This record gives sequence, structure tokens and C-alpha cells, in this order.
Amino acid sequence: MMAKVLVLGGGFAGVEAAIYLRKQEMDVTLVSDRDYFYIYPTSIWIPTGEATKEDVSVPLDALAFAHGFQLIVDPVTKFEAAEKRVTLESGRILDEYDYVVLALGQHKLKHAGLENTLSICGKPEEATALYERLDALVQQGSGKIAMGFGGNPKDPSAVRGGPAFEVLFNVDTYLKKKGVRDNFDLTFFAPMAKPGQKMGEKALTMMDKMFNMTNISKKVGTKITAFEADGIVFEDGSKIASDLTMFISAGTGHDIAVESGLPLSEAGYVLTNEYNEIEGFEGIYAIGDAAALMGPEWKAKQGHVAEVMARNVAYNIFQHAQNIVSKKSYLDHLNILCVMDTGNGAAFVYRDDKGGKMIPMPVVGHWMKKGWGWYCRQSKLGKIPRLPGM
Repeated sequence: MMAKVLVLGGGFAGVEAAIYLRKQEMDVTLVSDRDYFYIYPTSIWIPTGEATKEDVSVPLDALAFAHGFQLIVDPVTKFEAAEKRVTLESGRILDEYDYVVLALGQHKLKHAGLENTLSICGKPEEATALYERLDALVQQGSGKIAMGFGGNPKDPSAVRGGPAFEVLFNVDTYLKKKGVRDNFDLTFFAPMAKPGQKMGEKALTMMDKMFNMTNISKKVGTKITAFEADGIVFEDGSKIASDLTMFISAGTGHDIAVESGLPLSEAGYVLTNEYNEIEGFEGIYAIGDAAALMGPEWKAKQGHVAEVMARNVAYNIFQHAQNIVSKKSYLDHLNILCVMDTGNGAAFVYRDDKGGKMIPMPVVGHWMKKGWGWYCRQSKLGKIPRLPGM
């Protein structure tokens, strides 16, 4: 009899798990709180009008049809891990599954006045709101824009710094194209002394050069006290005046996971082993941003690591269902890998145990990232073959 698997979450980890579990001919149901898969890495172009929400979204029903998994669009309100029982917003109970894959992602740390900010890594609607606010400032002809990200002292891997840099440099390029860059103050801010340090020292040096070349101000190393309608207040009493503030809050454990009865890290992430299994909870796996990340100090939660976890778990579940002792670990695949787009080019960023590198890719880098977005959409839908490891 075919094993039944319930996948909770329709992001990178959840969708990849559902696709690869179906390749193993499992009976798969995916539960998501929205009816589309959102390609966050390419949403960086929404604020500058180079893309729309629809451009970076793939309907989940199209993915379900292409791969043969069942889809339920209904937010999860409760997960009782010991019973493998899931309650949905509609009141529906799901408790007839052999395996459960928790891929709900993470929640964000709360800050005073966070409602005065917009995030590129929050709800997709916020990216569209950033476009509308930026467009209004351009129509006005001048303004002050501040963009940054925060940290979580309990889990440094939960920081999303790359997208903040990308949107910042894309806005700089956009304002230059509009011929109004000289009328705008652009400021980057972060509470840590060396934001982006995970990329390595060479990358930090290059980032400083990019800030100088683009005339972007920097405020780092001071804790954020509050966000106000007209700016950001810091612990040292200083304030950055801002007409538009973009802030990516650091991650923390998802509320559903925190209340599930599963073992948690100090930051609220589900504790797993390197095979994404959870001690004492056979048949339950946690992947992607929901799971506490093992590995070196520089590790970071990224989409490609989430997808490695998902593919491994599909393999591990299949083997377990066959009573075969064979497992795949994600630890060998831990690295930081991204093409950091600037709107008129990009930089290739890579970090592993041997160190980090950042290679400038003028012009072509921008189109490489655009190409990856097309590849992501088409390959997920099964219209083109997947490249190995992607």
C-alpha cells in the first residue's frame, strides 16, 4: 500500500518536497495558506516596476496538476505532533497520514513600530506596496529612503541580508535611470557591526566599495530602538529621517511549530538531525526555514539549502517506507550561494568552509538572475528538465 505523506507549506521547501515525493510515487497532499508558489529571489524587481507579483508567482494548482499531488489551500492553525494531527482554519482535521513534513517557514521578530516599514521578505503584497510608495516619491521628485535588515542574537542563521542589498542597489539604479538620483538620500542600516559578514571578508571589502561608488550612506553597529512614520530611531539617540523604510526583520520560529510539542532551539526552530528527522517523533520531518540549521558558524537559511533538505527527505521517507536503512544528509551541501543583483549587473557570492568570494558580473549578471527566474518557474512546472543540484 502506498504511503501517505502530508506536506505543510507551499514555499521552496514544501513544493520541492511534494514534487520529489511524487517522483517516489508516494500519495502526497500539500497544504498551503495561499494558492500560489512565490519566487522570493526574483521579487526584488517588484519595487522598481521591473516585475509584478504575477510574474514571480506560480499557481499551486498548476504545480499539483503537473506532478500529481493533492492540494489544500487552507491555513494551518494547529499541529499536534505526537498525534500527527493537523487542524486547518476551516476546522478540517487531517490525521490519516503516515508521514508529515513540516515546511511552514518562519515568523519574523517583532520591533516597535514595525508597521511603519515594508519588507521584501514579508507578505508578497508588501513588495507591491514598496513599488507604489517608491513611484509616488519619484513622481514627487525627491525623498529620503532607508533600507536595512535586523539580526536574531539567538540564531545568526536567521538573517536575510542579501535581498536588502539587492533592493537597495536596484533602487539606486532605478533612480539613476529616472534621472532623479541626485535628489534622493539613500541609506543602508543594520544593528550588527559587519552586516554581510557571512559572505566573507573579501565580500565585505567589495560591498564597502559599492556603497562608496553609489553614494549610499551607511549606519551600522547600533541597535534599532523603534521605527517611526518618518524614520528609524537608534539606541545611541540618533535618527535616520526616511520617507520610505524597507526593513527585513530577522526570523524566529513559526508559531505553529512552537506550539506543536516538537523539540525547539532557543530561537524556536524545530530541532532535527542531519537527515531532518526529529528525535522521538518517527514519521515527522522538518525542513527549510522551519528547521534549526546545523553546521558552521557562517551558515545561513537559504532557498537552495531548503530544497536540498526537501529532496533528501523525499528519499529518506521512501527508504523508511521500504524498511531500508539508507539516509541522505544536508550537511555536505551547506554553503552560501547567490547572485546578488544590482539592476544593472550583479555579483556572484559563494561561501563555504574554505572561505568566501564575491565576483562582480557587470550587465550579464542581471540577465543571469532573470534567466534563473525563468528556469525556476518552467522547471517547477515540469516544462523543462531540472539541472543536477537545482
